Formats: sequence, structure tokens, C-alpha cells
Amino acid sequence: MLKLLKNGLAFIVILLFLNSCSSSEHQENIKSAEIPSSEIIIKVLGVIQDAGYPQANCHKSCCKDLWNTDHIRKYVSCLGLIDKSRGEYYMFDATPDFKHQMEAAQITLGASRKLPDGIFLTHAHMGHYTGLMDLGREAIGSNMVPVYAMPRMHEYLINNGPWSQLVTLNNIDLHKIKSDSLVIINEDISVLPYRVPHRDEYSETVGYSIRCNGRSVLFIPDIDKWEKWDRDIIEEIKNHDASYLDGSFYANGEIPNRDMSEIPHPFLKESMALFDTLNEEQKARVHFIHFNHTNPVIKASSEAYKDIIQSGYNISAEGDQFVLK
Repeated sequence: MLKLLKNGLAFIVILLFLNSCSSSEHQENIKSAEIPSSEIIIKVLGVIQDAGYPQANCHKSCCKDLWNTDHIRKYVSCLGLIDKSRGEYYMFDATPDFKHQMEAAQITLGASRKLPDGIFLTHAHMGHYTGLMDLGREAIGSNMVPVYAMPRMHEYLINNGPWSQLVTLNNIDLHKIKSDSLVIINEDISVLPYRVPHRDEYSETVGYSIRCNGRSVLFIPDIDKWEKWDRDIIEEIKNHDASYLDGSFYANGEIPNRDMSEIPHPFLKESMALFDTLNEEQKARVHFIHFNHTNPVIKASSEAYKDIIQSGYNISAEGDQFVLK
């Protein structure tokens, strides 16, 4: 009798285990079914300011623990526009981490060894165009990759080596664009450049409004101050479904012994004060990006990070996606 009881209990345990597995699989299937099969997405390929993380020769608290550890890599600020329906992808800026970001875009698209169908440059600061070197003869040796650039940026690439070699060897195919002049990619996608005030030593600076079937994403990784812009950033946030905006520094004084007016950006504290008139849903559209290595929001454990999130905004992370279609 005891033996039968034990066998019966064993059978019940096995049955419960099998049901548990079946239930688990069922839950996974439900979860998978709930994930939309998106055709066109924006993917965050990088979130850090031009000089990377850790930054060269930095052994302060923000970077010192990163040199001798296998830390989670963070790439320089970049967005990918991935069109799965057409098997195409576009990159917004060509950063020093270009090769890694191109690989991430290829994996998302499901097409290895495919070069970008277009690269939109914002300006001529080191974190935003120097990745073009990977298209040159010392690396990929690409053929006619479309590169979209404003007039001064266009001339800068043509007239200054080593970038001019990319042009003469037909590694890239330069397309001159104008502020407030729509670039039509296809029947679904268009891109509108916006001039923004910034340190324009070698080129003008633009942000981009990326548009797809009535939905839109704003990308402004660099700007001096929102108040200097001839557009109303509050209205732009309201008019876009998502906005990836300059979050270089959390607050003034973040870089000791340096006049931060020489590197003007809107401090996150300033942006949040300015955006305070937005309602909860509108604040949730804001995704800060382009963080300097000193910015405490890089670490999710920081009070600054918690401040941003609790205030209703987002801190961009590599791999984040926003569905356009």
C-alpha cells in the first residue's frame, strides 16, 4: 500500500512538472505573440558623447574602474533606421564605434555583411563622422555608400583628407542636403534636417526628424542651448512620437577645473525644468542620449538616473527600439 502511495505521488509530481512545462511554454508563446512584428524601427546603437566611455586618460571615479574590467561596452551616440520590409538600414552619424554599430544593425535586419543604405551626418565633431574611415581602402573598401551631409559638411569631406579619398575612390557617394528640405527615402520614409546652434568650427550642425507613415522621431544629439534654437523644443516634442535629445551633462560643475561655457550643452536639470509644462504622456516621449563620461546618469544606480526616470523621462540605452511601422 505504501509502495502504491509513493508511486502515486511520484506520478502526480511528474504530471505537475509536465503541466508546469506546458504552461511555461504556453506563457512564452503568448508573450511572443504579443510582441509586434515590426517592419520599420528606430534602434539605439550608441548613447555616449564623442570621446567614448571610458574616455582617454580618464582615471577619475567615472572611468577608473573600467580600464581593467570586462565592463559592459557603451558606444558613441547613434541611431539606426531599420526597414525589415525592404531589407534596408540607415545610420544617423558614423561614430568611432561604427563597425560595432553596423554589426548590430545587420543583426537586427537579419542581413550580415550588408553595408548601410545611407548615412546621415549631423556635423563634423569627432564622434559623428570619423567612423566613415571604416568604409575606406584600409578597411571595407566600400563602393558608393550614400552619405547625406549639409553644404559645409559636404565641402569639408571633399576638400580635406583623408575623407576626400573616400570620395575620389568612390567609397562613399555624397548627397548634399539642406535644412528644412525633405529627403525622400521611399514611399514610407522621409528625413527632414533641422539646423541647430552648436560649435560649428568645420561644418554646420543639424538634427533630424525621421518620418514614417504619420509617425516621427526627432534626433538632436548636440545643441548649445534650447533657448538659442529658432524652433520651440516643447512644440517639437509634442509633434514627434519620440525625441532623442542632447543629454551630455547632468548639471553645471560636472567637469571640475574647466569652464563649461566653452562646451555648451543643455544640462539635463535645465531641460527637465524647461520641459516641465509637458504632461505625463509627452514627457514619456523624451529619451535623453549622448552622455559625457562624467554624467552620473550613465549608472542606473545613481541618484541622477533616478531623478530623470522619476520625473517621467527616459535614459537611452543601446538596443532600445521604437516602432515606426
